[in-house]
Amino acid sequence: MLRLWILLSILLGLSSCGPSSQDGPINIAIMGEPDSLFQQGVRLSPAAQHLRSATSEGLVALDPTGEILPAIAERWIVTDDGQSYIFRLRDSDWPDEQLITASDVADLLRESLQRLEGTSLGLDLAKVTDVRAMTGRVIEIKLSSPMPEFLRLMAQPELGFVSGGGGTGPMSASREEGASVLELSAVAPEDRGLPARRDWEELSKPLTVQAIPASHAVSAFSSGAVDLLINGQISSFPSAQLGPLSRGNIRVDPALGLFGFVIRNDDGVLATAELREALSMALDRASLIEPFGLTGWASSRSIVPDELLQSEQILQVSWAEMSLDERRSIAFNRIRAWEEESGEDAVLRVALPGGAGSDLLLNGIAQNWEAVGVRVVRVAQGEGAELQLRDRLARYSSPRWFLNQFNCELELGLCSEDADALVAQSLVSQDLSEKAQLLAQAHSEMLAQQIFIPIGAPVRWSLVRGTIEAFEPNQWGIHPLFPLSSPTI
Repeated sequence: MLRLWILLSILLGLSSCGPSSQDGPINIAIMGEPDSLFQQGVRLSPAAQHLRSATSEGLVALDPTGEILPAIAERWIVTDDGQSYIFRLRDSDWPDEQLITASDVADLLRESLQRLEGTSLGLDLAKVTDVRAMTGRVIEIKLSSPMPEFLRLMAQPELGFVSGGGGTGPMSASREEGASVLELSAVAPEDRGLPARRDWEELSKPLTVQAIPASHAVSAFSSGAVDLLINGQISSFPSAQLGPLSRGNIRVDPALGLFGFVIRNDDGVLATAELREALSMALDRASLIEPFGLTGWASSRSIVPDELLQSEQILQVSWAEMSLDERRSIAFNRIRAWEEESGEDAVLRVALPGGAGSDLLLNGIAQNWEAVGVRVVRVAQGEGAELQLRDRLARYSSPRWFLNQFNCELELGLCSEDADALVAQSLVSQDLSEKAQLLAQAHSEMLAQQIFIPIGAPVRWSLVRGTIEAFEPNQWGIHPLFPLSSPTI
């Protein structure tokens, strides 16, 4: 019935799938609440991250495929020991026409690092031990130990520079008072310290950007009001399938990150690691995603993906080779024993974001856990949930990112102080093999305590008009806006 509904919707709506005017700006929507586009500070929504990246470059940036590009820094070197990154800044000005100096950038970067303390990104940046200006246009960042993916961290939107009354480009934003839509215009190359181009005005095209709730986003794309829709998540994925679209419009990122349940407390049926493991054992992960029709989606039974670990560090969970019936039999017996001992019913309060995709997912999870004697009650975010969906994209491909998401400092739910201590030791280890072993031990500690119920990879999708060329699915789920201002036809 669902497939028939999709087919009918496509056939009935094909006539409304045309693109917006080729003479006007490229219209971009990012799924989220309208105000989320204008968030400030160090905890940015996906919409605000995309806007910050477009208007406030950091030392480096990301291209559409997620690779590193020069930004404020025109080039850099890494010392042989991997513990010092030396950046040469381009010769350009702040928006108030004051020269950008290494001293300015060093001060701003130190301020950003201080503001990020207490966040997971702050933990990711914990290897930074010193930031200093070496000359007028050269800055050095020292690390406690080598970090091959350090440049990827430097490209994060939260580390974009703002001074002199605005950001450093590569785009400038304008907005009518009270409007929810921004217009972005590319900054001329010569104003960014780059060689001038005579044809710049002809080559660049303005963008309009807004954040739209998922409930309206797909219809905006279908009507032609939007050319590119990004930041779709599993909660909204059914709306893309049901809209009047060909499947060629839907692009799914091969996302890397966390998707599963944070355990908010260890009360009731979550009281022991064995009980929490029983809930994980009972899940038929493939069947949970099957209704979404996602090909290539990867399920997970652990926190760190296997591909990020050395072969000898991959921990096979004790029940990995069991059949689903065997796993559920063990889980059922554990739950029943707890009920008999405690005199309580096994009930779990679960929080997920709104949306048809969340409804589908929760329905599947409820059926899975009902099979082992656990009843699921859905509650709103912040209303006493014992399990809360954690759906986050990784910022870099290291086990440390995954482990930092559960650091006790963040106070998100169950955590392991022993695991945190091992991660902290890894920050100063000079030996790559020893560092990998410390992170593997920390992962083992978290798995032993069952502080997370993993499901699999996050789901990120976009709707892309055929005229949009500078768009590439990537594992980071970041789709830079600046490249989209180039001609698309």
